[in-house]
Amino acid sequence: MLTANDNSLNDLLDSLQAAAERDYATLDDVLDEFGDRSITPFILLASLLLVSPLSGVIGVSTFIGILVFILSAQAFWGRRRLWLPKFLLNKQIRSKYLHSAVRWLRKPCSFFDRHSGKRMQFMTKGPMRGVTLLSCTILPVGWPVLEFVPFASSFGGGTVALFAFGLFTRDGLYVLLGYLSMIIVAAVFYFLVF
Repeated sequence: MLTANDNSLNDLLDSLQAAAERDYATLDDVLDEFGDRSITPFILLASLLLVSPLSGVIGVSTFIGILVFILSAQAFWGRRRLWLPKFLLNKQIRSKYLHSAVRWLRKPCSFFDRHSGKRMQFMTKGPMRGVTLLSCTILPVGWPVLEFVPFASSFGGGTVALFAFGLFTRDGLYVLLGYLSMIIVAAVFYFLVF
């Protein structure tokens, strides 16, 4: 279970792996492992799952998009205790998919854990925190549409993951990288569509 001192990506992955001990895991199982932590680690975990090969499974982008939207909106409005509707809490996923996602994410997460620090903290507090959480609320709205383009929603998931990781570790550099990622992805989609 996560404690107040656990603020690394590998701590989140350990909690996810612990939740997937049976054949199927529910979101409620993951919440039990996360304990009474803030919502930010859960936004981070959900967006990281979208960056993994799990995003290729039909329905995952939509489910994670709804989840990130609900979580980010709660964090934006200052809610400290996580609330989710029962249908999301009871949603089941095969544990083998979660274990596969955890294995795939270990190496990149270790890299980010080693390269995080207390930088540009003004990006993680006050009004900037609110702007970032609002961005995390808006971005997932388009993910269900991207369900039909394999792995396309991974770009949005990566952006939200940068935002959430920056807020989680109080490293404003990652928040800044999230904004740069958002601008680049928006420019690429604009040029592809228009």
